[in-house]
Amino acid sequence: MRDDNKNLIVAIVLSMAVLLGWQYFFAAPEAERQRQAAQQQQSTQVNPNAPNPPASPSQAGGASPTVPGTVPSTPAAPAVETREAALARSPRVRIDTPAIAGSINLRGGRIDDVALKNYRETVDPQSPNIVLLSPAGTQNPYYADFGWVGTTNGALPTAETVWTADRTTLTPSTPVTLTWDNGQGLTFRRTISVDDRSMFTVKNTVENRGSAPVTLHPYGLVSRHGKPTTLGYYVLHEGLIGVLGDKGLQEYTYDAIAKEDPVPAGQNAVGEVWDSVTGGFVGITDKYWAAAVIPDQAQPYQGSFTMRQGPTGQIYQANMLGAAQTLQPGAATEVTQRLFAGAKEVAAVDAYHESLNIKNFDLLIDWGWFYFITKPLFKVLDFFFRMFGNFGVAILLVTVLLKILFFPLANKSYASMAKMKAVQPEMVSIRERYADDKMKQQQALMELYRKEKINPVAGCWPVLIQIPVFFALYKVLFVTIEMRHAPFFGWIRDLAAPDPTSIFNLFGLLPYNPGAVPVLGPFLMLGVWPILMGITMWLQMKMNPEPPDPVQKQVFAWMPVIFTFMLGSFPAGLVIYWAWNNLLSVLQQGFIMRKNGVKIELWDNLRKTFNRRTSPAKG
Repeated sequence: MRDDNKNLIVAIVLSMAVLLGWQYFFAAPEAERQRQAAQQQQSTQVNPNAPNPPASPSQAGGASPTVPGTVPSTPAAPAVETREAALARSPRVRIDTPAIAGSINLRGGRIDDVALKNYRETVDPQSPNIVLLSPAGTQNPYYADFGWVGTTNGALPTAETVWTADRTTLTPSTPVTLTWDNGQGLTFRRTISVDDRSMFTVKNTVENRGSAPVTLHPYGLVSRHGKPTTLGYYVLHEGLIGVLGDKGLQEYTYDAIAKEDPVPAGQNAVGEVWDSVTGGFVGITDKYWAAAVIPDQAQPYQGSFTMRQGPTGQIYQANMLGAAQTLQPGAATEVTQRLFAGAKEVAAVDAYHESLNIKNFDLLIDWGWFYFITKPLFKVLDFFFRMFGNFGVAILLVTVLLKILFFPLANKSYASMAKMKAVQPEMVSIRERYADDKMKQQQALMELYRKEKINPVAGCWPVLIQIPVFFALYKVLFVTIEMRHAPFFGWIRDLAAPDPTSIFNLFGLLPYNPGAVPVLGPFLMLGVWPILMGITMWLQMKMNPEPPDPVQKQVFAWMPVIFTFMLGSFPAGLVIYWAWNNLLSVLQQGFIMRKNGVKIELWDNLRKTFNRRTSPAKG
């Protein structure tokens, strides 16, 4: 293999290894995981008429929030209920905002029914809305609960407590106040308001009209029953999440929290506890949706992630427990908490982070370790989207900007490659002259590079600089809900999903789905855009002279084919970026080669290729 091309080949092989690893560990299982997740969500959450098993209110979390001083019971497994039946079983206050619909359960005062008006299960506008929170009694209960725990002679509200509401509908302009009197001197009020997006404000007030002081702790929690189907990607966090004051961002998957040690105070659960933290939030996140409890940012609290066994499976909770408050007779106290329950829209999450001063609330979106690249990249994409109304067009424009940004580096790289081609005859002469003395050969080549001001590793940079941008764009496409179901033109209706066409069924003309073929399905979904990407990569290869080394020649010949099949299962937005980037690289390289007086080999190489294919075999 020629020494001057070794580094370029190494860069290509490494990038192929990365992409092959991605394909093997992530892309290949994606179709099956997505299918299972969609089936489960559609049958258990999204379709209100689908059967939704498990648990009555007391059996599905009931009066047992995982906070100190409470020991959850383990009742017998409950009967299965449909979602419709579970919602109808309790008196409710309707929720109606521009972003969400649902209801508050007056039995327990829980926020346990939230559907997202602006998001549907599939790109079909008639498909069901996404349902985020579900009440006890359904297949997988998922709800938020607020209240008080402590030692008192009087009863405290539980999951069975029936509250009285002052109105029947909660809207952004009409808060709802729930009231309950324990008959022993304590009156509880819970005022719930909601904005026009996804943020609830919950004010819990206790008035002590008894003759003795009482000590109470405020709490808030998000509880999820049963382990949900997750995508299982290393680059995406799904599970319990929070920012716990100075402890910073804490993330635990469902499997990870189950491996933790038992938590203190007799909670009959395992997990992790952070004492005396101030600021932040605790919650549970999916890829695009989340539910998070936000305490008073100025008051210390105990945060915890826990898992315990319930009657129908695991119960995962993100909890916050406030400091003790002692109420003397005739006194009252009020605690304000918030609940985010909705889609993780970047603008909304950032706005809450700034306007409510929630510590690191923007980390609810999984920007990853390269936050400083991924989030700015999204901001630029979003800017062009708002200008042109199409994220695909935004990707094309951002690619042009990146080309301009990296132009000085690419210019030096391509100029160095052009000089390498110009001195190719002299390099061949040196290799022939010192064919038996590799050391002298290397010394002569290095002297030639120095004299001609050539950087032999410059050819690596055009490949290497694409890799971090590629993965940053992949991260943006993968984690941001703005990219979900974002169309381009024609058949691309979701830039975050692979190109839905396939050459193996003639792009839909034949009545079968190649993606359904076991094991090979992801590789057979070879759509129009991956093929265009492969063609542009092939043209880019043809810009340079064919390497004399036969191994190099085979590597370069097969690279476009391998990349085409690999990128077939990548999000369409990434493939469009790669194809457009290749085309711009061809134009840029041609300009620089012409500027440096180096012959562009494209047309000669194309003629050679087609002549070889059309010439009759010699017998």
